[in-house]
Amino acid sequence: MSNEDIDLKRHVQNSNKTPNEFLKTIIINVISTTLLCIIFICANFIIQTNLLNSKLATLNNQTEEADYAADEDSEQVKHGVIVDLGDFVLNLADESSRRYLKTNVALEISQTEEEQVAEATPKKSGGHGGHGEEQAAPTQSELEKRLTEYKPAIRDAILTTLSSKTAAELSTVAGKELAKEQIMAAVNGILAGQNEVLRVSFGQFIIQ
Repeated sequence: MSNEDIDLKRHVQNSNKTPNEFLKTIIINVISTTLLCIIFICANFIIQTNLLNSKLATLNNQTEEADYAADEDSEQVKHGVIVDLGDFVLNLADESSRRYLKTNVALEISQTEEEQVAEATPKKSGGHGGHGEEQAAPTQSELEKRLTEYKPAIRDAILTTLSSKTAAELSTVAGKELAKEQIMAAVNGILAGQNEVLRVSFGQFIIQ
């Protein structure tokens, strides 16, 4: 008989319990400890899950508020002035054959806050009688004046961009969209941050 068996037998004898009763006590203790551990783990899991859900809900609310604010800002910027630059007739970059493009280009350009206020403010016109009645002034806006100054440079940038394309490139939707993006970038460089090109539109688009 080993020392452990002897110690266990002595412990049983000293506790005045039969071996079966002592074994039951050990099993009960093990089960109780296991249940307590399971309860603790479950409670900890529930608490952590609730905290995580709370943080995710807060983050989602913040994201939605940021998206809403960004949408409001973009809506304010999206309203611009349409500027028709007229017709363009130019040779394309095809080497195998002589191809040319005829198109009409229009730009939508944003206004600064000062330009928007100036445009919304009624102008007083003297007229006959000199009563100073409020009428729409026939003079050009500040944006129109600036675009008149930049128009030769803008047209040159558009001609340079389109003439660098081949007929095959401009025959696809992706090719036209790329040309619009390049025109937008070129014109924004000319405007130097005073105004911004919001979109480029092609009217007739004939390749021959």
